[in-house]
Amino acid sequence: MGVGAAGVCLIASLVGGAGSSAVQAADGDGRALPTVDMEAVVKAAQIDPRRADSKLTPGAKASVLLVERALRDRKLLAAKWVDGYFGTTTVAAYAKFQKSLGYKGLAANGLPGKSSLAKLGAGRFKVKRAIGPGGKVKSGGVVLNARTRDMLAAAKKLHGRKLVLDQGSYNPGGDPTSAGTHDGGGVVDISVKGMNAATRTAVVRALRRVGFAAWVRDPSQADWPWHIHAVAISDTDLSGQAQGQVGDYYLGLNGLAGRGKDDGPKVAIRTWEEYQRR
Repeated sequence: MGVGAAGVCLIASLVGGAGSSAVQAADGDGRALPTVDMEAVVKAAQIDPRRADSKLTPGAKASVLLVERALRDRKLLAAKWVDGYFGTTTVAAYAKFQKSLGYKGLAANGLPGKSSLAKLGAGRFKVKRAIGPGGKVKSGGVVLNARTRDMLAAAKKLHGRKLVLDQGSYNPGGDPTSAGTHDGGGVVDISVKGMNAATRTAVVRALRRVGFAAWVRDPSQADWPWHIHAVAISDTDLSGQAQGQVGDYYLGLNGLAGRGKDDGPKVAIRTWEEYQRR
């Protein structure tokens, strides 16, 4: 992670037994830099814009404040919005910062990415628990990113059933009924052919356990066939529409335009990274 300032030094202090050390980044004056938890910031950037209130995402306030102060000092965010709440105004300000770096498309979607967050924090803060989607891969005849591929493999292992993909990610305009959710990364539609109701629910449960916001979709909801729709939480390549679905999932909603109550199995909500640390 680049802390960015010339003359940055590292301060190492011995802790515990011999050979054990803790290393902290410091600015040019030798002061330890504060830390931004990227996982917490990205989570807040998905949830906060969907809230009807100004409640803060648990565990994210300190990191969000550091990001907002950096955006304020770059004249991208008014001081009144430096409040630890990563709402639509902060998302828009972060997207402006990404564009100022020359980023376009998904790289300027307002969700902090590893590269842009490191650049924003140069000389101001260091980044911990960095996350990223990985490169694009072909899997099951569709395009995914490496993170989504690994999540699907973990869900398959939990459920013990092969998952057939009807639609993958990075598919702008590929399906008009998707309303743009598949334009970015982290989103798949899974075939339910040969599944009964109990099996469909079990697959959704497995997907949720590994870090997807997932639901069974049926023809009564819109002009689409039965399928399972899954969005990888905290995938930094998510389209704006998919970001909204993740936020709604955290808020107990079904990810549809009507924002109805979540109709899927109750599972402790976690990201892929949290699942791996369980």
